[in-house]
Amino acid sequence: MYLVSVLGLAVVLPIVSILLDMTLAGSAITLPLVGKWFVFWAVGIRLFMAGIRQVLQPSFTAVTIFKIKDPEAEKLVTEIGFGNLSMGLIGILSLAVPNWLVPSGVAGGLYLGLAGLKHIASKNRTREETIAMVTDLLVALIVGIAIAAIFLQRA
Repeated sequence: MYLVSVLGLAVVLPIVSILLDMTLAGSAITLPLVGKWFVFWAVGIRLFMAGIRQVLQPSFTAVTIFKIKDPEAEKLVTEIGFGNLSMGLIGILSLAVPNWLVPSGVAGGLYLGLAGLKHIASKNRTREETIAMVTDLLVALIVGIAIAAIFLQRA
């Protein structure tokens, strides 16, 4: 279930949304369009949903992702969840407030990129941690390119 939800939010739903947007608008694919939907789904919805799970069920992240069985770790995971809820909400709202796309993309993309790099260093990665690592790095790369293109267009 974890694989399906993460791949859906980080890859499938952004691509489907881009294709629908292009079809409905009759336009070509652009990097700002890619950024819009990857920030909404892969940063916004994904981080918001992760935040909900980390706040309501911190043991899942502590044990499954970080391999920490100490209940005291749940306090830290809950705090990580608050950050994910916050970044995720800004990513979600960037659809209604387009000026929030760049700040959300920078914060969320950087967060996911750094998290992905940290997962690389992890020895004995679990399947879930490997999925998180690959999708974190993929989203960070796509969002980073899209945000850079938006900056260059404005310059």
